[in-house]
Amino acid sequence: MSSLTRNHFDLFGLPAAFGLDRAALDAAYRSVQGAVHPDRHVAGSDTDRRIAMQLAAQANEAYRTLRDPALRAGYLCALRGVDVAVESNTAMPPDFLVQQMEWREQLDDAVAARDLSALGALRAALDDARRALLDALAVALDDRGDTQEAAGLVRRLMFLDRLAANIDAAEERLLHH
Repeated sequence: MSSLTRNHFDLFGLPAAFGLDRAALDAAYRSVQGAVHPDRHVAGSDTDRRIAMQLAAQANEAYRTLRDPALRAGYLCALRGVDVAVESNTAMPPDFLVQQMEWREQLDDAVAARDLSALGALRAALDDARRALLDALAVALDDRGDTQEAAGLVRRLMFLDRLAANIDAAEERLLHH
């Protein structure tokens, strides 16, 4: 069985890069899970069963982290010695802060007006901003190796993901009430 000490990328035999081939990740996850699934080790010793369970849990955590772009970018930063510091570092560029406030106001206005089309338009604008951030993260991490810049981009991406979740929740409330 494999070692519990490998990083997520090594566990799946993938390069430690932000630009990850999702199909390769999915295939590697299925392969690792198939090899370490506890059901495959029921006849083994207590130690073998415990290691299989730990490896299966590690594979699940690694897959969850690597399939999510914000978590993957934060993980890469951490591997390279930079803490994204989401809870303690809330510094954002002024233009992004202004944009945040505008998006929040648009969300509040759309909810107050019960306007699903406004929520859809806001979601589309957010999706565009998210794609631009993902592109910038790929350049910062994979092309330039600038983890300090990437850490700031990760914090912005996490904000966008939270706002997108708020939009989804608002749409759900409007559709079902």
